[in-house]
Amino acid sequence: MIAGPEPLLEVQDVVKVFDLPHRGFFGAARRLRALAGVSLDIYAEETLGLVGESGCGKTTLGRIIVRLETATEGRVLFRGRDVRARSGTTNSADRRSIQMVFQDATGSLNPRRRVRDIVSLPVRAGGVVAPGLVDDHVSQVLEEVGLPSELGGRYPGQLSGGQQQRVALARAIALEPAVLVADEPLSALDVSVQAQILRLLERIRERRHLAMLFVSHDLAVVRYLCDRVAVMYLGRIVESGPVDEVFDHPRHPYTVALLSAVPSTRQRTDVPIELAGEVPSAADIPPGCPFHPRCWKAQDKCRAVLPQLDSLNGARVACHFPE
Repeated sequence: MIAGPEPLLEVQDVVKVFDLPHRGFFGAARRLRALAGVSLDIYAEETLGLVGESGCGKTTLGRIIVRLETATEGRVLFRGRDVRARSGTTNSADRRSIQMVFQDATGSLNPRRRVRDIVSLPVRAGGVVAPGLVDDHVSQVLEEVGLPSELGGRYPGQLSGGQQQRVALARAIALEPAVLVADEPLSALDVSVQAQILRLLERIRERRHLAMLFVSHDLAVVRYLCDRVAVMYLGRIVESGPVDEVFDHPRHPYTVALLSAVPSTRQRTDVPIELAGEVPSAADIPPGCPFHPRCWKAQDKCRAVLPQLDSLNGARVACHFPE
């Protein structure tokens, strides 16, 4: 990792609220708060892991960063400029500089277009290279992700899951991004294929000097691939810091519970922590610390006062009573 003095990408106090179609008692409108003031930075050439249970807001944050969703409040800055700006050549180049690889490669690829067209269309639209160089550019990118040239004439449905994910990755890096948002890129693949795609992501990151937001529920992969990690719970970052610091010395009870369930991150004598109850609904977040209904350390203060992220021994933790 080469971390400069200024972040390459900044997420500042992002809130995302969805209006629910069904109203509550007395006809009151119901709203789901998917993100509740998320802030994080990504520096040049570093990989930030984003972890947490399903439904915590990880994918929503990734979609906001790449402008597939609009934040209700807050900003996302790329090289100091708001990514929501829509006019001007510079802003257009900035938008190309942040690309996403989706969890479901099958759903993200147009089944009616051949592989070569899937990769070349955004290249042509974005003006990444001169029109006469597009075909050569696409061939080089397909080769870079390990796809033989003859597969360029096939449709996504004729490819394996691993090949489809390579096409999705090729489409993203063909636009020459500076930041790659990888949303659970391994979870829909067989274990053997996961290892291949993981090594490919690592090679591409190093060769292209990319910054990456790596969204995953696989903590072992996060520790292997990432420089820093941020832990999300109910739309908030509850702990963040260097990956070894957070994994070896977790301070937030939720992080402690997550890591206790992974054999490779606990001592032989450790017993996985079983959290009480279910994750509360994002449409009905508890007062105070949102984790307090499931936390074995919760006290009266936790039930009334929302903890803020504070620095603690090289990490940042949102907990009144950290480990």
